[in-house]
Amino acid sequence: MTIKVFGHKSPDTDSTGSPLIWAWYLSEVRGQPAEAKLLGEPNTEAAFVLQKWGVEKPEIISDVSADDKVVIVDTNNPAELPASIKDADIIQIIDHHKLAGGLETRAPIDITIKPLACTATIMHNLMGPNESRMTDQIKGLMLSCILSDTLEFRSPTTTDQDKALAETLAKELGIDLSAYASEMFEAKSDVSAFSDAELLRMDSKEYAVGDTKFRVSVLETTAPKIVLDRKASLMETMGTVAQEDGVDQVLLFVVDILNEEATLLVPNELVKTVAEKSFDAQVDGDTVVLPGVMSRKKQIIPSLKV
Repeated sequence: MTIKVFGHKSPDTDSTGSPLIWAWYLSEVRGQPAEAKLLGEPNTEAAFVLQKWGVEKPEIISDVSADDKVVIVDTNNPAELPASIKDADIIQIIDHHKLAGGLETRAPIDITIKPLACTATIMHNLMGPNESRMTDQIKGLMLSCILSDTLEFRSPTTTDQDKALAETLAKELGIDLSAYASEMFEAKSDVSAFSDAELLRMDSKEYAVGDTKFRVSVLETTAPKIVLDRKASLMETMGTVAQEDGVDQVLLFVVDILNEEATLLVPNELVKTVAEKSFDAQVDGDTVVLPGVMSRKKQIIPSLKV
């Protein structure tokens, strides 16, 4: 049986590249037939990475069944996975996020969760000496995942291991690391083709603070003005998206990669309270700048208060 390898919904570069990396490893090194899948359209940066390295976009699936063997990467949160994930035969999880809980498996499984910036870095560790068998395509995907998740080492989630591996991969590929990162971020910043609702869901995760449910959306960009110029319509659309997705509020953080800060849109009193309590911020209008805030995983989610 072919194993399905996939990451979270609204796939970013890590949740697009890591399934491809691990499906290659399972198939080519372990001799276990595996295929990468996606749980939605990849974002613009991930699509650029696939094109850059000549990799076909994996099939997009909407659900899984009891007949499926699956490996989950870059998440362990049931809210970010197919509705029937508990019916499938989960055989492995590889992740770098906090343990969410809620998944149930048929038998003991192989779980690796490490506090590294990128799932692909963990995969490199798990490969051991077999990492020497990686093709340039797989190396390119791995490098891309690390640069994306670390924002070219600007994110506080970056570890020495992530950085050292990225530098080694860039050298082996003969790539100027900074120039390539700039290409990736430029692709990530091109959001002109997306509706407001699509932008709010593009890179988002559901998270509850007490009884209040949030969709925490992050847009990482080198051109924040393009997004912030749409703030009025984005804030108007937040209510519709929240209602459709069964949450109380959408929180949108526009992360300025180059200036290393985030701008939070403040459409109402609830978000104003969240900004003031969570980030010790003074809110005077419909946006607030949060200096140094770059990471949802390490700085935003752990800080949220209502």
